[in-house]
Amino acid sequence: MTQKSSEGARSDDPAEIGRRVQRLRGERGFTQRQLAEPAYTAAYVSTLESGKVRPSEAALRHLAERLGVSYEELATGRPAHLAAELRLRLTDARRALATGAPDDSAELFRAVHEEAVAQDLTEEQADALLGLGDCLLESGELTDARDRFAAAERLLADEPLPRRVPAVRGRATAHLLTGELRYACYLLESTLDELDAAGLHDPEALLLLYTASIAPYMDMGAHARAAHAAELALALAPRVDDPALVAGMHRGVARTLIAEGRIAEADASLAKAQELYRQLHIRTELAHCHWMRGYVHAQDGDLEQAESELRTARDILASKRAALFTEQVEVELADVLRRRGKTGEAAALLRPLLTASDEEDEGGGGSRSTGGARSTGGAGPLGAGRGAVHAGGAHRLLGLIAEERGDTEAAEEHYCAALSLLERSSAVGDLADLCRLLGDLLRRTGRVEAAMDAYRTGLGHRAAPGTTTLGPAPATPPM
Repeated sequence: MTQKSSEGARSDDPAEIGRRVQRLRGERGFTQRQLAEPAYTAAYVSTLESGKVRPSEAALRHLAERLGVSYEELATGRPAHLAAELRLRLTDARRALATGAPDDSAELFRAVHEEAVAQDLTEEQADALLGLGDCLLESGELTDARDRFAAAERLLADEPLPRRVPAVRGRATAHLLTGELRYACYLLESTLDELDAAGLHDPEALLLLYTASIAPYMDMGAHARAAHAAELALALAPRVDDPALVAGMHRGVARTLIAEGRIAEADASLAKAQELYRQLHIRTELAHCHWMRGYVHAQDGDLEQAESELRTARDILASKRAALFTEQVEVELADVLRRRGKTGEAAALLRPLLTASDEEDEGGGGSRSTGGARSTGGAGPLGAGRGAVHAGGAHRLLGLIAEERGDTEAAEEHYCAALSLLERSSAVGDLADLCRLLGDLLRRTGRVEAAMDAYRTGLGHRAAPGTTTLGPAPATPPM
Protein backbone atom coordinates (compact mmCIF):
# COMPACT_ATOMS: atom_id res chain seq x y z
CA MET A 1 0.00 0.00 0.00
CA THR A 2 3.01 2.29 0.28
CA GLN A 3 3.27 2.50 -3.48
CA LYS A 4 -0.36 3.46 -3.78
CA SER A 5 -0.01 6.23 -1.22
CA SER A 6 3.07 7.57 -2.95
CA GLU A 7 1.35 7.58 -6.30
CA GLY A 8 -1.67 9.30 -4.79
CA ALA A 9 0.67 12.06 -3.49
CA ARG A 10 1.99 12.67 -7.00
CA SER A 11 -1.55 13.24 -8.18
CA ASP A 12 -2.41 15.82 -5.50
CA ASP A 13 0.82 17.40 -4.35
CA PRO A 14 1.63 20.71 -6.12
CA ALA A 15 5.35 20.11 -5.54
CA GLU A 16 5.18 16.82 -7.51
CA ILE A 17 3.26 18.45 -10.34
CA GLY A 18 5.73 21.31 -10.37
CA ARG A 19 8.71 18.98 -10.63
CA ARG A 20 6.97 17.12 -13.44
CA VAL A 21 6.32 20.34 -15.39
CA GLN A 22 9.92 21.46 -14.87
CA ARG A 23 11.31 18.13 -16.06
CA LEU A 24 9.15 18.01 -19.18
CA ARG A 25 9.89 21.65 -19.99
CA GLY A 26 13.62 20.99 -19.75
CA GLU A 27 13.35 17.89 -21.95
CA ARG A 28 11.67 19.98 -24.65
CA GLY A 29 14.01 22.96 -24.34
CA PHE A 30 11.28 25.48 -23.46
CA THR A 31 11.84 28.59 -21.38
CA GLN A 32 9.26 29.36 -18.74
CA ARG A 33 7.95 32.21 -20.92
CA GLN A 34 7.64 29.97 -23.99
CA LEU A 35 5.71 27.41 -21.98
CA ALA A 36 3.44 29.99 -20.39
CA GLU A 37 2.43 32.05 -23.46
CA PRO A 38 -0.06 33.12 -24.48
CA ALA A 39 -2.40 32.33 -21.59
CA TYR A 40 -0.04 32.62 -18.61
CA THR A 41 3.13 34.38 -17.49
CA ALA A 42 6.65 33.14 -16.88
CA ALA A 43 6.25 34.12 -13.22
CA TYR A 44 3.20 31.83 -12.91
CA VAL A 45 5.13 28.89 -14.39
CA SER A 46 8.04 29.63 -12.02
CA THR A 47 5.67 29.64 -9.03
CA LEU A 48 4.03 26.43 -10.23
CA GLU A 49 7.35 24.66 -10.74
CA SER A 50 8.44 25.58 -7.23
CA GLY A 51 5.32 23.91 -5.84
CA LYS A 52 3.96 27.10 -4.28
CA VAL A 53 0.64 27.04 -6.16
CA ARG A 54 -1.84 24.32 -7.03
CA PRO A 55 -2.51 24.62 -10.78
CA SER A 56 -6.09 24.71 -12.01
CA GLU A 57 -7.42 22.15 -14.46
CA ALA A 58 -7.40 24.81 -17.18
CA ALA A 59 -3.76 25.63 -16.49
CA LEU A 60 -2.75 21.97 -16.54
CA ARG A 61 -4.56 21.38 -19.81
CA HIS A 62 -2.80 24.40 -21.37
CA LEU A 63 0.60 23.23 -20.15
CA ALA A 64 -0.07 19.61 -21.23
CA GLU A 65 -0.90 20.78 -24.75
CA ARG A 66 2.24 22.90 -24.93
CA LEU A 67 4.37 20.02 -23.61
CA GLY A 68 2.80 17.46 -25.92
CA VAL A 69 1.51 15.13 -23.22
CA SER A 70 -1.95 14.20 -22.01
CA TYR A 71 -3.67 16.03 -19.17
CA GLU A 72 -3.75 12.77 -17.16
CA GLU A 73 -0.02 12.21 -17.52
CA LEU A 74 0.79 15.74 -16.41
CA ALA A 75 -1.68 15.65 -13.49
CA THR A 76 -0.85 12.16 -12.19
CA GLY A 77 2.47 11.12 -13.69
CA ARG A 78 0.88 8.07 -15.29
CA PRO A 79 1.47 7.49 -19.01
CA ALA A 80 -1.78 7.92 -20.96
CA HIS A 81 -1.62 4.40 -22.32
CA LEU A 82 -1.07 2.65 -18.97
CA ALA A 83 -4.71 2.02 -18.04
CA ALA A 84 -5.45 0.78 -21.56
CA GLU A 85 -2.49 -1.59 -21.46
CA LEU A 86 -3.62 -2.97 -18.10
CA ARG A 87 -7.09 -3.52 -19.53
CA LEU A 88 -5.54 -5.41 -22.39
CA ARG A 89 -3.67 -7.63 -19.96
CA LEU A 90 -6.86 -8.19 -17.98
CA THR A 91 -8.62 -9.43 -21.12
CA ASP A 92 -5.69 -11.77 -21.74
CA ALA A 93 -6.01 -13.09 -18.18
CA ARG A 94 -9.76 -13.56 -18.56
CA ARG A 95 -9.23 -15.45 -21.79
CA ALA A 96 -6.63 -17.64 -20.05
CA LEU A 97 -9.12 -18.40 -17.28
CA ALA A 98 -11.83 -19.25 -19.81
CA THR A 99 -9.65 -21.64 -21.78
CA GLY A 100 -6.96 -22.93 -19.43
CA ALA A 101 -6.01 -23.80 -15.90
CA PRO A 102 -6.89 -21.30 -13.15
CA ASP A 103 -3.36 -21.36 -11.69
CA ASP A 104 -1.91 -20.04 -14.95
CA SER A 105 -4.37 -17.17 -15.25
CA ALA A 106 -3.96 -16.31 -11.56
CA GLU A 107 -0.35 -15.31 -12.22
CA LEU A 108 -1.53 -12.89 -14.92
CA PHE A 109 -4.12 -11.34 -12.61
CA ARG A 110 -1.59 -10.95 -9.79
CA ALA A 111 0.83 -9.10 -12.04
CA VAL A 112 -1.86 -6.69 -13.22
CA HIS A 113 -3.05 -6.12 -9.66
CA GLU A 114 0.43 -5.23 -8.44
CA GLU A 115 0.87 -2.68 -11.20
CA ALA A 116 -2.62 -1.24 -10.75
CA VAL A 117 -1.93 -0.75 -7.02
CA ALA A 118 1.38 0.94 -7.79
CA GLN A 119 -0.37 3.32 -10.19
CA ASP A 120 -3.47 3.86 -8.00
CA LEU A 121 -5.86 2.58 -10.70
CA THR A 122 -8.91 1.53 -8.70
CA GLU A 123 -11.00 0.01 -11.49
CA GLU A 124 -8.15 -2.15 -12.71
CA GLN A 125 -7.31 -3.22 -9.15
CA ALA A 126 -10.91 -4.35 -8.60
CA ASP A 127 -11.10 -6.25 -11.87
CA ALA A 128 -7.81 -8.02 -11.17
CA LEU A 129 -9.11 -9.02 -7.72
CA LEU A 130 -12.31 -10.37 -9.26
CA GLY A 131 -10.25 -12.43 -11.68
CA LEU A 132 -8.06 -13.76 -8.86
CA GLY A 133 -11.16 -14.66 -6.89
CA ASP A 134 -12.60 -16.62 -9.82
CA CYS A 135 -9.29 -18.46 -10.28
CA LEU A 136 -9.18 -19.39 -6.60
CA LEU A 137 -12.80 -20.55 -6.64
CA GLU A 138 -12.16 -22.87 -9.54
CA SER A 139 -9.03 -24.28 -7.93
CA GLY A 140 -10.85 -24.77 -4.61
CA GLU A 141 -8.90 -22.24 -2.48
CA LEU A 142 -12.06 -20.89 -0.94
CA THR A 143 -10.89 -18.67 1.92
CA ASP A 144 -8.45 -16.80 -0.32
CA ALA A 145 -11.15 -16.47 -2.99
CA ARG A 146 -13.62 -14.95 -0.54
CA ASP A 147 -11.02 -12.43 0.63
CA ARG A 148 -10.28 -11.31 -2.94
CA PHE A 149 -13.98 -10.79 -3.69
CA ALA A 150 -14.49 -8.82 -0.48
CA ALA A 151 -11.52 -6.59 -1.33
CA ALA A 152 -12.93 -5.93 -4.82
CA GLU A 153 -16.32 -5.05 -3.35
CA ARG A 154 -14.70 -2.53 -1.01
CA LEU A 155 -12.86 -0.90 -3.90
CA LEU A 156 -16.14 -0.59 -5.84
CA ALA A 157 -18.19 0.69 -2.90
CA ASP A 158 -19.10 3.93 -4.71
CA GLU A 159 -19.97 2.23 -8.02
CA PRO A 160 -23.54 1.28 -9.10
CA LEU A 161 -24.75 -2.02 -7.65
CA PRO A 162 -24.59 -4.03 -10.95
CA ARG A 163 -20.86 -3.28 -11.06
CA ARG A 164 -20.46 -4.89 -7.64
CA VAL A 165 -22.59 -7.96 -8.38
CA PRO A 166 -19.69 -10.17 -9.59
CA ALA A 167 -17.95 -9.59 -6.26
CA VAL A 168 -21.15 -10.38 -4.33
CA ARG A 169 -21.68 -13.52 -6.40
CA GLY A 170 -18.10 -14.58 -5.75
CA ARG A 171 -18.37 -14.08 -2.00
CA ALA A 172 -21.65 -15.99 -1.87
CA THR A 173 -20.17 -18.90 -3.83
CA ALA A 174 -17.15 -19.07 -1.54
CA HIS A 175 -19.41 -19.12 1.54
CA LEU A 176 -21.57 -21.80 -0.05
CA LEU A 177 -18.64 -24.07 -0.81
CA THR A 178 -17.31 -23.76 2.73
CA GLY A 179 -20.72 -24.84 4.06
CA GLU A 180 -22.26 -21.48 5.04
CA LEU A 181 -25.45 -22.03 3.04
CA ARG A 182 -27.76 -19.62 4.81
CA TYR A 183 -25.35 -16.72 4.52
CA ALA A 184 -24.80 -17.44 0.82
CA CYS A 185 -28.58 -17.27 0.25
CA TYR A 186 -28.80 -14.06 2.25
CA LEU A 187 -26.10 -12.35 0.18
CA LEU A 188 -27.70 -13.31 -3.15
CA GLU A 189 -31.32 -12.64 -2.23
CA SER A 190 -30.66 -9.31 -0.55
CA THR A 191 -28.73 -8.16 -3.62
CA LEU A 192 -31.58 -9.25 -5.94
CA ASP A 193 -34.06 -7.31 -3.81
CA GLU A 194 -31.77 -4.27 -3.80
CA LEU A 195 -31.49 -4.38 -7.60
CA ASP A 196 -35.26 -4.66 -7.94
CA ALA A 197 -35.93 -1.81 -5.52
CA ALA A 198 -33.58 0.43 -7.49
CA GLY A 199 -35.04 -0.63 -10.86
CA LEU A 200 -31.61 -1.91 -11.95
CA HIS A 201 -32.67 -4.93 -14.00
CA ASP A 202 -29.28 -5.53 -15.55
CA PRO A 203 -29.39 -8.90 -17.44
CA GLU A 204 -25.84 -9.97 -16.65
CA ALA A 205 -26.13 -9.03 -12.99
CA LEU A 206 -29.40 -10.92 -12.69
CA LEU A 207 -27.99 -13.94 -14.49
CA LEU A 208 -25.01 -14.14 -12.16
CA LEU A 209 -27.19 -13.87 -9.06
CA TYR A 210 -29.89 -16.32 -10.13
CA THR A 211 -27.51 -19.02 -11.26
CA ALA A 212 -25.36 -18.61 -8.15
CA SER A 213 -28.45 -19.07 -5.97
CA ILE A 214 -29.35 -22.48 -7.41
CA ALA A 215 -26.75 -24.46 -5.44
CA PRO A 216 -27.51 -23.10 -1.95
CA TYR A 217 -31.24 -23.48 -2.61
CA MET A 218 -30.69 -27.09 -3.58
CA ASP A 219 -28.54 -27.87 -0.57
CA MET A 220 -31.08 -26.34 1.80
CA GLY A 221 -33.95 -28.31 0.32
CA ALA A 222 -35.65 -25.29 -1.27
CA HIS A 223 -36.12 -27.16 -4.55
CA ALA A 224 -39.01 -25.11 -5.94
CA ARG A 225 -37.05 -21.91 -5.40
CA ALA A 226 -34.01 -23.43 -7.09
CA ALA A 227 -36.06 -24.51 -10.10
CA HIS A 228 -37.52 -21.01 -10.43
CA ALA A 229 -34.05 -19.45 -10.31
CA ALA A 230 -32.89 -21.88 -13.02
CA GLU A 231 -35.83 -20.96 -15.26
CA LEU A 232 -35.05 -17.26 -14.90
CA ALA A 233 -31.35 -17.81 -15.59
CA LEU A 234 -32.04 -19.82 -18.74
CA ALA A 235 -34.44 -17.11 -19.94
CA LEU A 236 -31.79 -14.43 -19.44
CA ALA A 237 -28.91 -16.28 -21.12
CA PRO A 238 -30.03 -15.83 -24.77
CA ARG A 239 -29.81 -12.08 -24.36
CA VAL A 240 -26.01 -12.40 -24.73
CA ASP A 241 -24.38 -13.22 -28.09
CA ASP A 242 -21.32 -15.45 -28.36
CA PRO A 243 -18.95 -13.57 -26.03
CA ALA A 244 -15.72 -15.20 -27.19
CA LEU A 245 -16.10 -14.08 -30.81
CA VAL A 246 -17.18 -10.53 -30.01
CA ALA A 247 -14.52 -10.10 -27.33
CA GLY A 248 -11.84 -11.38 -29.72
CA MET A 249 -12.86 -8.75 -32.25
CA HIS A 250 -12.74 -5.92 -29.71
CA ARG A 251 -9.43 -7.15 -28.37
CA GLY A 252 -7.87 -7.28 -31.84
CA VAL A 253 -9.14 -3.79 -32.68
CA ALA A 254 -7.78 -2.45 -29.39
CA ARG A 255 -4.29 -3.66 -30.24
CA THR A 256 -4.27 -1.66 -33.47
CA LEU A 257 -5.70 1.44 -31.76
CA ILE A 258 -3.02 1.37 -29.06
CA ALA A 259 -0.31 1.05 -31.72
CA GLU A 260 -1.75 4.13 -33.48
CA GLY A 261 -1.84 6.13 -30.26
CA ARG A 262 -5.66 6.30 -30.22
CA ILE A 263 -5.79 5.64 -26.51
CA ALA A 264 -9.37 6.65 -25.68
CA GLU A 265 -10.80 4.54 -28.49
CA ALA A 266 -8.62 1.60 -27.51
CA ASP A 267 -9.74 1.88 -23.91
CA ALA A 268 -13.40 1.85 -24.95
CA SER A 269 -12.84 -1.19 -27.14
CA LEU A 270 -10.98 -3.00 -24.38
CA ALA A 271 -13.75 -2.22 -21.89
CA LYS A 272 -16.18 -4.02 -24.19
CA ALA A 273 -13.81 -6.94 -24.64
CA GLN A 274 -13.14 -7.23 -20.92
CA GLU A 275 -16.85 -7.25 -20.15
CA LEU A 276 -17.45 -9.97 -22.72
CA TYR A 277 -14.58 -12.09 -21.44
CA ARG A 278 -16.06 -11.79 -17.97
CA GLN A 279 -19.26 -13.16 -19.43
CA LEU A 280 -17.38 -16.29 -20.42
CA HIS A 281 -18.01 -17.24 -16.81
CA ILE A 282 -21.61 -17.68 -17.94
CA ARG A 283 -20.57 -21.10 -19.25
CA THR A 284 -20.02 -22.13 -15.66
CA GLU A 285 -23.36 -20.64 -14.66
CA LEU A 286 -25.20 -22.31 -17.53
CA ALA A 287 -23.64 -25.58 -16.43
CA HIS A 288 -25.33 -25.02 -13.08
CA CYS A 289 -28.64 -24.68 -14.93
CA HIS A 290 -28.09 -28.00 -16.72
CA TRP A 291 -27.13 -29.37 -13.32
CA MET A 292 -30.45 -28.18 -11.85
CA ARG A 293 -32.45 -29.55 -14.76
CA GLY A 294 -30.71 -32.89 -14.34
CA TYR A 295 -31.82 -32.93 -10.72
CA VAL A 296 -35.42 -32.11 -11.71
CA HIS A 297 -35.49 -34.93 -14.29
CA ALA A 298 -34.07 -37.32 -11.71
CA GLN A 299 -36.82 -36.35 -9.28
CA ASP A 300 -39.41 -36.99 -11.98
CA GLY A 301 -37.93 -40.43 -12.66
CA ASP A 302 -36.58 -39.59 -16.12
CA LEU A 303 -33.11 -40.92 -15.38
CA GLU A 304 -31.95 -41.03 -18.99
CA GLN A 305 -32.61 -37.31 -19.47
CA ALA A 306 -31.16 -36.59 -16.04
CA GLU A 307 -27.93 -38.35 -17.00
CA SER A 308 -27.77 -36.37 -20.26
CA GLU A 309 -28.20 -33.00 -18.50
CA LEU A 310 -25.63 -33.84 -15.81
CA ARG A 311 -23.10 -35.05 -18.37
CA THR A 312 -23.57 -31.77 -20.27
CA ALA A 313 -22.95 -29.80 -17.08
CA ARG A 314 -19.89 -31.92 -16.28
CA ASP A 315 -18.43 -31.51 -19.77
CA ILE A 316 -18.83 -27.72 -19.68
CA LEU A 317 -17.16 -27.48 -16.27
CA ALA A 318 -14.38 -29.94 -17.10
CA SER A 319 -13.57 -28.02 -20.30
CA LYS A 320 -12.95 -24.96 -18.12
CA ARG A 321 -10.93 -27.01 -15.63
CA ALA A 322 -13.29 -25.88 -12.89
CA ALA A 323 -12.11 -28.71 -10.67
CA LEU A 324 -14.30 -28.30 -7.61
CA PHE A 325 -17.54 -27.74 -9.52
CA THR A 326 -16.78 -30.66 -11.83
CA GLU A 327 -16.29 -32.93 -8.84
CA GLN A 328 -19.61 -31.85 -7.38
CA VAL A 329 -21.49 -32.61 -10.58
CA GLU A 330 -19.80 -36.01 -10.69
CA VAL A 331 -21.36 -36.83 -7.31
CA GLU A 332 -24.84 -36.06 -8.66
CA LEU A 333 -24.12 -37.94 -11.88
CA ALA A 334 -22.99 -40.95 -9.86
CA ASP A 335 -26.32 -40.94 -8.05
CA VAL A 336 -28.20 -41.15 -11.34
CA LEU A 337 -25.84 -43.83 -12.68
CA ARG A 338 -26.39 -45.97 -9.58
CA ARG A 339 -30.15 -45.62 -9.94
CA ARG A 340 -29.82 -46.71 -13.57
CA GLY A 341 -27.98 -49.85 -12.52
CA LYS A 342 -24.52 -48.61 -13.53
CA THR A 343 -23.06 -49.22 -10.08
CA GLY A 344 -19.50 -49.84 -11.22
CA GLU A 345 -19.36 -46.59 -13.19
CA ALA A 346 -20.88 -44.69 -10.27
CA ALA A 347 -18.31 -46.05 -7.82
CA ALA A 348 -15.49 -45.25 -10.25
CA LEU A 349 -16.62 -41.62 -10.32
CA LEU A 350 -16.90 -41.35 -6.54
CA ARG A 351 -13.75 -43.01 -5.21
CA PRO A 352 -11.20 -40.44 -6.47
CA LEU A 353 -13.30 -37.57 -5.07
CA LEU A 354 -12.61 -38.46 -1.43
CA THR A 355 -9.44 -38.99 0.61
CA ALA A 356 -7.10 -41.93 0.15
CA SER A 357 -8.35 -43.51 3.38
CA ASP A 358 -11.91 -43.29 2.10
CA GLU A 359 -10.87 -45.05 -1.08
CA GLU A 360 -9.22 -47.79 0.99
CA ASP A 361 -12.41 -48.20 3.04
CA GLU A 362 -14.32 -48.67 -0.19
CA GLY A 363 -11.57 -50.83 -1.69
CA GLY A 364 -11.61 -54.53 -2.15
CA GLY A 365 -13.14 -55.32 -5.49
CA GLY A 366 -13.27 -51.76 -6.80
CA SER A 367 -10.75 -50.17 -9.09
CA ARG A 368 -9.86 -46.53 -9.50
CA SER A 369 -11.62 -44.43 -12.06
CA THR A 370 -10.95 -45.45 -15.64
CA GLY A 371 -12.09 -44.46 -19.07
CA GLY A 372 -11.61 -40.74 -18.55
CA ALA A 373 -13.90 -40.54 -15.54
CA ARG A 374 -11.63 -37.96 -13.92
CA SER A 375 -10.71 -34.85 -15.84
CA THR A 376 -10.32 -32.21 -13.16
CA GLY A 377 -6.57 -32.37 -12.69
CA GLY A 378 -6.58 -33.99 -9.23
CA ALA A 379 -7.26 -30.76 -7.35
CA GLY A 380 -7.71 -32.54 -4.03
CA PRO A 381 -10.40 -34.42 -2.13
CA LEU A 382 -13.85 -33.18 -1.26
CA GLY A 383 -14.29 -32.65 2.47
CA ALA A 384 -15.43 -30.40 5.30
CA GLY A 385 -13.69 -27.29 3.95
CA ARG A 386 -14.04 -28.05 0.26
CA GLY A 387 -17.36 -29.07 -1.26
CA ALA A 388 -18.68 -30.27 2.09
CA VAL A 389 -22.25 -30.97 0.97
CA HIS A 390 -21.18 -33.04 -2.01
CA ALA A 391 -18.56 -34.82 0.06
CA GLY A 392 -21.45 -35.92 2.25
CA GLY A 393 -23.37 -36.96 -0.86
CA ALA A 394 -20.42 -39.02 -2.09
CA HIS A 395 -20.21 -40.84 1.25
CA ARG A 396 -23.96 -41.48 1.16
CA LEU A 397 -23.75 -43.03 -2.30
CA LEU A 398 -20.75 -45.16 -1.41
CA GLY A 399 -22.69 -46.33 1.64
CA LEU A 400 -25.60 -47.38 -0.58
CA ILE A 401 -23.24 -49.21 -2.93
CA ALA A 402 -21.60 -50.95 0.04
CA GLU A 403 -25.02 -52.01 1.35
CA GLU A 404 -25.98 -53.40 -2.05
CA ARG A 405 -22.94 -55.68 -2.02
CA GLY A 406 -23.57 -56.70 1.61
CA ASP A 407 -20.75 -54.77 3.31
CA THR A 408 -22.74 -53.25 6.20
CA GLU A 409 -19.64 -52.13 8.13
CA ALA A 410 -18.37 -49.98 5.24
CA ALA A 411 -21.89 -48.68 4.63
CA GLU A 412 -22.25 -47.52 8.24
CA GLU A 413 -18.87 -45.77 8.13
CA HIS A 414 -19.87 -43.88 4.99
CA TYR A 415 -23.29 -42.92 6.40
CA CYS A 416 -21.73 -41.59 9.61
CA ALA A 417 -19.13 -39.61 7.65
CA ALA A 418 -21.91 -38.13 5.52
CA LEU A 419 -24.01 -37.25 8.57
CA SER A 420 -21.13 -35.35 10.17
CA LEU A 421 -20.46 -33.32 7.02
CA LEU A 422 -24.09 -32.43 6.37
CA GLU A 423 -24.85 -31.45 9.96
CA ARG A 424 -21.92 -29.02 10.01
CA SER A 425 -23.07 -27.49 6.72
CA SER A 426 -26.75 -27.09 7.77
CA ALA A 427 -27.70 -29.02 4.64
CA VAL A 428 -31.08 -29.97 6.07
CA GLY A 429 -32.46 -30.98 2.69
CA ASP A 430 -30.47 -34.23 2.67
CA LEU A 431 -30.12 -34.96 6.37
CA ALA A 432 -33.54 -36.55 6.92
CA ASP A 433 -33.04 -39.11 4.17
CA LEU A 434 -29.55 -39.92 5.39
CA CYS A 435 -30.80 -40.50 8.94
CA ARG A 436 -33.45 -42.86 7.55
CA LEU A 437 -30.79 -44.85 5.68
CA LEU A 438 -28.61 -45.08 8.77
CA GLY A 439 -31.56 -46.01 10.98
CA ASP A 440 -32.65 -48.77 8.60
CA LEU A 441 -29.12 -50.17 8.52
CA LEU A 442 -28.80 -50.13 12.31
CA ARG A 443 -32.22 -51.77 12.73
CA ARG A 444 -31.35 -54.55 10.29
CA THR A 445 -28.16 -55.28 12.22
CA GLY A 446 -30.05 -55.53 15.52
CA ARG A 447 -29.12 -52.15 17.09
CA VAL A 448 -32.66 -50.95 17.70
CA GLU A 449 -31.90 -48.16 20.20
CA ALA A 450 -29.25 -46.66 17.93
CA ALA A 451 -31.68 -46.92 15.03
CA MET A 452 -34.35 -45.03 17.03
CA ASP A 453 -31.84 -42.26 17.77
CA ALA A 454 -31.07 -41.95 14.05
CA TYR A 455 -34.77 -41.81 13.17
CA ARG A 456 -35.41 -39.12 15.81
CA THR A 457 -32.54 -37.04 14.44
CA GLY A 458 -33.98 -37.38 10.96
CA LEU A 459 -37.44 -36.30 12.09
CA GLY A 460 -35.92 -33.21 13.67
CA HIS A 461 -34.34 -32.22 10.38
CA ARG A 462 -37.47 -33.16 8.46
CA ALA A 463 -39.42 -30.61 10.47
CA ALA A 464 -37.16 -27.79 9.34
CA PRO A 465 -36.52 -27.72 5.59
CA GLY A 466 -36.07 -24.40 3.74
CA THR A 467 -39.15 -22.63 5.07
CA THR A 468 -37.63 -21.96 8.49
CA THR A 469 -34.24 -20.81 7.21
CA LEU A 470 -35.19 -18.66 4.22
CA GLY A 471 -37.43 -15.60 4.13
CA PRO A 472 -39.70 -14.53 1.28
CA ALA A 473 -38.35 -15.20 -2.22
CA PRO A 474 -36.84 -12.22 -4.07
CA ALA A 475 -39.15 -10.33 -6.41
CA THR A 476 -39.12 -11.58 -10.01
CA PRO A 477 -37.74 -8.88 -12.33
CA PRO A 478 -39.47 -7.89 -15.58
CA MET A 479 -38.04 -10.14 -18.28
